Parts: sequence; structure tokens; C-alpha cells
Amino acid sequence: MTSTLTAPQPLQTTGKLSGKVAVITGGNSGIGLATARRFLAEGAQVVITGRREDAVNLAVKELGERASGVIGDVSQLAELDKLWQQIEQIYGKIDILFANAGVSEFRHFSEVDEAHYDRLMDTNVKGLFFTVQKALPLLREGGSIVLNSSSAQQKGSPNFSVYSASKAAVRSFARNWAVDLKDRGIRVNVISPGPVLTPMFDKINLPQEALDEMAAGIAQLIPLGRFGQEDEIASAAVFLASSESSYVNGAEIAVDGGLAQV
Repeated sequence: MTSTLTAPQPLQTTGKLSGKVAVITGGNSGIGLATARRFLAEGAQVVITGRREDAVNLAVKELGERASGVIGDVSQLAELDKLWQQIEQIYGKIDILFANAGVSEFRHFSEVDEAHYDRLMDTNVKGLFFTVQKALPLLREGGSIVLNSSSAQQKGSPNFSVYSASKAAVRSFARNWAVDLKDRGIRVNVISPGPVLTPMFDKINLPQEALDEMAAGIAQLIPLGRFGQEDEIASAAVFLASSESSYVNGAEIAVDGGLAQV
């Protein structure tokens, strides 16, 4: 694991997250990168993580001087240990954790093999669980943990069984951790995005024509009639990370255009 961690920069004194240190896993693209931009705009210092060194370095360059990066795979516990060790050495404590890193892959129930099951569960469930557990010594009293789930865990869909189950576990974690961490005043909440056009969508192994057809079909199911934008998810993350949500705990915010609500 390598990193681009830099010493803390002078604090920005304005913004909903001014003076805060935030860590975003899977922060080099998609929802994670959009959230990093918003956190920075609101005054936070931000550390992003990701598996690909080139992507992390490029994202840090774009984000600017109050952003740093660590390269590592959240599904590998030894790499998580190194990640938090490095962050502790530079920043000491953190205020916000956005556990966003995840993978998506879709197969019919009859075609799921052990490798497919393990890929999704190792990152989306085990990786997220231990990301948060290993961060606890660094989280300040009254901090905020935001977990990224999915509207897929609320509905039955063909080919989604393992992915949906992994995201349902994330929703369950928030309920339990809100109770586990109550004595420290740490809030734990969940964002459940609906369909969002992110780089992850492009990784689905389908021809472009099939992707376009699938996207059009999904859009018809959404009351707002369109896919979400990454920044719309980031807005929810800012709310849950900030004091504006100070009495919100163990909750789920569905940012899905109404898909799972009707």
C-alpha cells in the first residue's frame, strides 16, 4: 500500500464541515469523488482511498491541497490496518467516515458461484464492517459515520440476489452500530442511492446497446423518470456528515427518485 497523505492544511473557517477531517473509502471516482468535492467545498480536509494508485493520485490532484489519498483494498484487513495507521500518524483523529467503497456484479441466482459471492461479500460486507470497526479508535466523540447502501436492498430484482443481500447487511449494520456507539455520541446513518450513472455502471459486462436498453427500462420505473446524479447523492452525505443532522441516527435516506418508495 502506498499513499499520498500530506500534513494537515490550514483550516477553512467557513462551511458546514469546517475544521473537520473526513475519510471516504472508494473516493477516487463516482459517488465517492463527488462527495469528496462537496466535503472540501464545505471546509473539511479529506482523505480518499481506492484500489488503483493511478486513479487515486489523479483524484487527489484534481481535489487540491486539502485532499490526500491512500491506496488499498478494503476487503484486505492487513491493508485496512495500514490505512488507519497512516491516517493516525498524519491526522491523529477524524470526525467523519463515509464508508462508500463497494462493488457491483449481477448474475441470476442459478448462475452464482462461490467466486461471485465472495467478491461482493468480501468488499460490500466484510470490507465495510472492518473499515468502520478499525476506524473507531480514531473517531472523535460525536463523530459521524455514513454508510453507502442501495435501494436494491429494498426491492426484489432479477439477477440482484447477492448484491441486494450485501447492501441489506449495510442497512442492518447502521441500526446496530447506532446502539453500540451511543455512549460516544457517534451517529451512524445510511444513504441508499437509486440508479446513478457512475463509472461502476460502465463495468457491467454488457454491450453498449444492451446497457442503453437496460438504462431506459430502469428510468421508466423511477417516479422522477431519470437516473440520479452523483452530486445528488453527495448532498445527502453532506447532510448526514454535518451538524444539520445532529438528531438523525440509525436512519436511512433513500436518494432514489422514489424508486423504492412506490
